[in-house]
Amino acid sequence: MYKMKSCIPAKDKEEDEMNQEVPQNFIPSIQPRSTIPNSSQPTSTRQSQADSSPISWQPTSGPRRVSPAAAVPPLPCSKVSEQHNWQASVQTVRERNSVMFNNSLMADVFFTVGSDGHQRRIPSHKYVLGSGSSVFCAMLYGGLAEETKIMEINIPDVEPAAFLNLLRYLYCDEIWVEADTVLATLYAAKKYIVPQLARACVCYLETSLSAKNACVLLSQSRLYEEVELMQRCWEVIDAQTEESLRSEGFTDIDKRTLETILSRETLNTRELCIFDAVCRWAVAECCRQEIDATPENQRHVLCGCLHLIRFPAMSLDEFSNGPAQTGVITLQECHDLFLHFTAKQSPKLPFPRTGRKGLSQFRVHRFQSSAYRSNQWRYRGRCDSIQFSVDRRIFIAGFGLYGSSNAASEYKVKMELKRNGFIEGQCVTSFLSDGSSNTFPVFFESPVQIEAEAFYTASVILD
Repeated sequence: MYKMKSCIPAKDKEEDEMNQEVPQNFIPSIQPRSTIPNSSQPTSTRQSQADSSPISWQPTSGPRRVSPAAAVPPLPCSKVSEQHNWQASVQTVRERNSVMFNNSLMADVFFTVGSDGHQRRIPSHKYVLGSGSSVFCAMLYGGLAEETKIMEINIPDVEPAAFLNLLRYLYCDEIWVEADTVLATLYAAKKYIVPQLARACVCYLETSLSAKNACVLLSQSRLYEEVELMQRCWEVIDAQTEESLRSEGFTDIDKRTLETILSRETLNTRELCIFDAVCRWAVAECCRQEIDATPENQRHVLCGCLHLIRFPAMSLDEFSNGPAQTGVITLQECHDLFLHFTAKQSPKLPFPRTGRKGLSQFRVHRFQSSAYRSNQWRYRGRCDSIQFSVDRRIFIAGFGLYGSSNAASEYKVKMELKRNGFIEGQCVTSFLSDGSSNTFPVFFESPVQIEAEAFYTASVILD
């Protein structure tokens, strides 16, 4: 359901430029002066406002009075066990387990966790681990388990903080997930088959997903076989391709993920941007392999990835001033590509010839019809806004704006998309209207992600 609330400041009647038609049979609702005016109200029924500055609008529904939830006391820590008769002071199994978490008291297994130089010795208890993880159960109680009273186990591939997060969940039913440790915790949860903790990590990653980390998370989701997270990453990469490819994390992805991205038909950017990102990745890969980042070595580390770039889809100017001068492609490939751009008969090329399809756009019309040259409203340098919400995550590429109904005109336009007063996307540009009743698309530099069930304000200033 596409819900929309209007919040357009009223305009003065003296303005002489007529714009943005409204349906002729539209009947504005009667509202008190304190509520938000209806954006589709004809100019003649509007009331003047002295202040034309943009206003931060909030949903009209008032907050419900809710009794505050009772504060949950924190779980006791291991220091409680230092007290005499501490068992009498804890009442539940969860509280008793929380006392034993990261506690050497009665510990029968010790883990040395982390790589060399960052190791930490962590105490634990076989019964708790074996009852919470089938992997721990096989490790501690299986046929290959050591017959010793106290076991010592080395785990070099898990970070200490992530391992403690895993134990905290097994002991206390608590999930601690932070940006710095979420991927390492997800790895630990997957390794020891603790699906509830893994799911919590994936949910955290989905809520924090953006163009800046989409490529890194795509690489990790492929590694951990998290299909839902992978799909969410593709949604962001497809819609905000240029921003995703320019992110710092793009150079950290593995080669297989790079091949998958370059094979994507729905990337929403120019091929030159893709080539520039691939060159950045090649330089980073040369550094990881401790070799000089020469054009020859960059081509070597890219290998087959280079032939997934669609050079024929570039313009002659883009190719000649960019890829042709990098040395990454061979002289023969340059020669054949120049013939492709200029000659009537194109030679056979090792690169795909057709451009990427990108994403198909869907237009949401605020009005199903408009009454041309009647029931219009005016603007000149003032802010018009619409508040809206959606019931699923979408990406807004731009706005459709009405122009002058008198004649062809060029407009300067400033567009903003805000959430709770914070700007999610903005654009300052111009567009040309032809005097018709059509809307004219004006796009943001990159599509803006819109979350479900949250109010956003779309604002435009036309001059």
